Amino acid sequence: MNRRLLVGGLAACAGLFAISGVVHASHSWGGYHWARTTNPFTLKLGNNMSSDWEGYLYTTSAHWNTGNTPLLTAVINGTSTKQCRAVSGTTQVCNGRYGNNGWLGLATINITGGVHITQGTAKMNDTYFNTATYNNPNEKLHVVCQEVAHTFGLTHQSEDGSSQNSCMDYFSNTGANATSTLSTKPNQHDFDQLNLIYGEHLDSSTTVASGIGDPKGKPSQADDPGGDPNAWGMLVSQSANGRSSTYEQDHGGGNKTITHVFWSAEAAENCPSCDHRYDR
Repeated sequence: MNRRLLVGGLAACAGLFAISGVVHASHSWGGYHWARTTNPFTLKLGNNMSSDWEGYLYTTSAHWNTGNTPLLTAVINGTSTKQCRAVSGTTQVCNGRYGNNGWLGLATINITGGVHITQGTAKMNDTYFNTATYNNPNEKLHVVCQEVAHTFGLTHQSEDGSSQNSCMDYFSNTGANATSTLSTKPNQHDFDQLNLIYGEHLDSSTTVASGIGDPKGKPSQADDPGGDPNAWGMLVSQSANGRSSTYEQDHGGGNKTITHVFWSAEAAENCPSCDHRYDR
């Protein structure tokens, strides 16, 4: 049975993900943010990446730290496996052969109180990145930069494939653009958005792991969908070209797990309005 789910109507209901040829006026992801009592603060990025990937993580961290925003990043030793179980107060970053499931990159955040991020994961799928189409430094850097930034509370500046020269767009550094360095790092609009998200108020408590050493938390099993697409919950928005989807598990009481999926071009092109979990 073909379980494709048409989602064309969702785009009209989700203005945040509306497609436009121009930069979004705002690209905050649902108002989600890390709770913190002081600015600036440092978000720890757990390095669970193989040696051929970890350089992109360090570069991404350095790029996000150049923006004069309240949010700083520090790469630390990961405490997870390639399955990328979340660790409270951190973003765990991983790569692995996650299978021929259609996605290039996956970012998941856990939310408490309706808006506060408590933990995040960012995954890169080597099943695709080991192929000739996607295995180039600029595409890898673009996707790492974007998936990590989703766990800050950022969404896309543009989803139509044009370059805003930001890693938060859907320009593809593949094919004829494989040698292009466009869209491989943040631009000023990204930094301006982080200042809007984190510069307007402080919180009475923090969800960010303290210190700059290894996090004390253990990999979390609760509310963590892992790599199982059937555990992502309800499809709540999808871009018109089918490259970007967002899923939500609502646990009640303002607690939820939200997963952003960056689909491969091949997964999206056959049926842009389908839920690609069920294409195969």
